[in-house]
Amino acid sequence: MELRQHLRASRGSPRRLAAALMVGMLLTACASASANRPAASSGASGSAEPIPSAQPTDTVAPLVDPQLDLRAGPVAVPLELQISRLHLSAAVLGVGINPSNVMDTPTGRATDPVWRTAFWYRGSGAPGEAGTATIAGHVDDVLGRPAIFAHLSDLRPGDPIVIRDKRTGLDLPYVVTETAVYTLRQTLDPAILTKIYGPGPVSGQGPLESVDGLAHLTLITCTGHWLNGSGTYDHRLAVYAVMTPASSQALDRRASLR
Repeated sequence: MELRQHLRASRGSPRRLAAALMVGMLLTACASASANRPAASSGASGSAEPIPSAQPTDTVAPLVDPQLDLRAGPVAVPLELQISRLHLSAAVLGVGINPSNVMDTPTGRATDPVWRTAFWYRGSGAPGEAGTATIAGHVDDVLGRPAIFAHLSDLRPGDPIVIRDKRTGLDLPYVVTETAVYTLRQTLDPAILTKIYGPGPVSGQGPLESVDGLAHLTLITCTGHWLNGSGTYDHRLAVYAVMTPASSQALDRRASLR
């Protein structure tokens, strides 16, 4: 089966993704309540050569119910985010948009596991898709303690990121290509939003295939200084990655054993 067909099957129908991120959104992924926050660390920028995406051969079930509305609450998805440099292995929730039309980043009490959970935006591409999959995470919890993406700024071009499908044990390997820090004003720029989410969500469509045919991944969190009046940080940190050839080789080996 062609890559496009396989990955659309794993994501689900794009027709339920009509509700778009507002261009005037502020990217979330911060704890919602805490005073006197310390400054969060910022990442350095860099770049690396993109690498072609994997070529899956077998159809898998959708990550979420194809009829699930984008405004529905978070749902568990059978994925695990692994980042070896950060010694990180985390469960993933599939999230939509909240009533303000921004990507949902669930919060909870200080003991809630949500602070150690990654959030895949259901309106973006599925991991491994020839498009952009967007995953957010909190930088700290309601008490100001480090959360899942507290050290995201430590990632550098060339670092590996793996997303594992827990149903099949299949790993989707990515490599970091670039990091970027944006002010809140910059996150109003449609061009930056398109880089973070891909062109579909920003223009009110479902996820679209990338122009370069690569499987892209964006990791996003807050950074900078806490703004007491706004209840958020003043910058956003994005880590960009593309899929590596190892995924294609792994899928070829799996197919040869069938």
